Amino acid sequence: MPLTLAQMSKEYVIVKITGQDKIRTHLRNLGIMENETVSVVQSIRGNLIVEIKGVRIALDKSLANRIMV
Repeated sequence: MPLTLAQMSKEYVIVKITGQDKIRTHLRNLGIMENETVSVVQSIRGNLIVEIKGVRIALDKSLANRIMV
């Protein structure tokens, strides 16, 4: 399921990141990679604040939809 459908404060493992190479590279540079644990801290109209590796990152809805957990 896409990260936008994840429950808040629950940990998920990223299984796949979809999209063009440019988008996947951008997410990888942010530390968002497959097999990493991620949790949703806050969700506002599909835009998310997630925590990964102890760092909080804001993602818009289009990017969050590309992260499968």
